This record gives sequence, C-alpha cells and structure tokens, in this order.
Amino acid sequence: MTDIAREIEGVHREIGQRRIAAGDARSVLLRRTYQASPEEVWAALTDPDRISRWFLPVTGELRPGGSFAFEGNVHGTVRRCEPTRLLALDWVIGDSPASEVELRLSGGTGRTVVELDHTALVDERFWAEFGPGATGVGWDLALLSLHLHLRGEAIVTADPEAGQHSPEFTRLAALSSRAWGTALATAGASPAEVTTAVEHTAALYAPPAKMFATRNWMRASRAAFLQHLVAAPDPRAEGSPVPAVAAGGSTDAD
Repeated sequence: MTDIAREIEGVHREIGQRRIAAGDARSVLLRRTYQASPEEVWAALTDPDRISRWFLPVTGELRPGGSFAFEGNVHGTVRRCEPTRLLALDWVIGDSPASEVELRLSGGTGRTVVELDHTALVDERFWAEFGPGATGVGWDLALLSLHLHLRGEAIVTADPEAGQHSPEFTRLAALSSRAWGTALATAGASPAEVTTAVEHTAALYAPPAKMFATRNWMRASRAAFLQHLVAAPDPRAEGSPVPAVAAGGSTDAD
C-alpha cells in the first residue's frame, strides 16, 4: 500500500552552500529509497526510452563529455558516468548559468538509495521569495515520478485534463513546499521567511485557476509529472485498472 503523503515525508532534504564553476551557489539535496535494484534504477535514470516514460523526452549521449537535451529547455553535458553508482551533469535551464547535478546510487539486491544533489547560482531576491522549494519541489516531483514508473503505478484523479489545477497536484505541491520549508527552518531561516517561501512556492507550482507558472524548471518538471495523472476507472468497464495511487491516499498494490 502506497501513501503519497508518506512518500513526500520519506524523502530526506538538506540545503547548503558551496562554490561551483559558475560562482558561489546554493544546493538542495534529496535522498530516498527505491524498492528496486541499483541496476534497475540506473536503467530508468539513463535509458532514453525509460526516461521519457517517467520524466521528459531526451536526446544525446550518456558518456563523459557527451551532451544531452530534454524537451522543455533543459540541457547540459555529462561530467562523470560510473554505471550503477554515479552520474554527474552540468545542468542548464534556459539561458541561466550552468548548475551542477549529481545522482549517487548505493544499495543492494532489491533496494537502492538515490541521492540527488543540485547546486546552482540563485538570485538572493528570488531565494528570499521562494527559498529552496523553487528547485526542490521540481525534484520531488521527478523522484516521485521515478517511484511510480518503477512500480507501474499512476495517480488517480477525477479530471486528468485539469493538470496543475487538479486537487491531487495542488496537494502534492503543498506537501512538498512545506517539506522544503522545514529544511529551510532547519538551516536557520526565521518563521516569517519560511512562511513566505512555502506559500509562494506552492502557488508557483500549482497556481490559481487560469494562471500558469512561467519559469523553465517549474514548467518542465511539472509537465513531466502530470503524465502520471490518470482518470479514475469506470467501475462498469471490463478489465483491470492500472494500479493507482491517490494523493494522500493509498493503493491496493504494495
């Protein structure tokens, strides 16, 4: 039985600061466990056909020095590639300075810990308004999408066409934004700073009806996740439904 709220709560989050090639930067780190072997998780993270099923269509070469491009204005180059262990990327969103993304895998048979570290230059005014959630919520959606892909599940919603305005997605954005608010508070931010970041980030990813997020990463990560929303099965129809997960609820498949 899978509980989406528990999935969000089950991710370890940290924020930090360090220097990268582009300058002094801020980092977000996520760590979560998948019930799949490192080989299976690595394949889902690196095979273009698999990636397009849980994230976004991608083209390029997975080798040190190789370049890649995702649909949605995200592109970059591969800095290091150690199968089933490490994938280090220069990650460019739109025309922003290059940031750095590292995916580190560890574990054994049937269980893999994935650690994702994204370090980027962040405008201080933007950080004051959104904090780590502007980037972190997008990665929460991506890692949850990977979980759903590995388990062959989807999220049931009454109206998949509602997309970012569906109650299921709105709840997910709120849960993730609050989780990043907790990480921000742990790093020493004031309650007022945390409240501002949480409220603004949630509204940025799941804005009020007829409004749409405009930043490249929000659009790309959200579009990738929304493909996992499916309509509730018609109880009158024959055949077995896709194993499904309700936001904040559960599925019969574990």
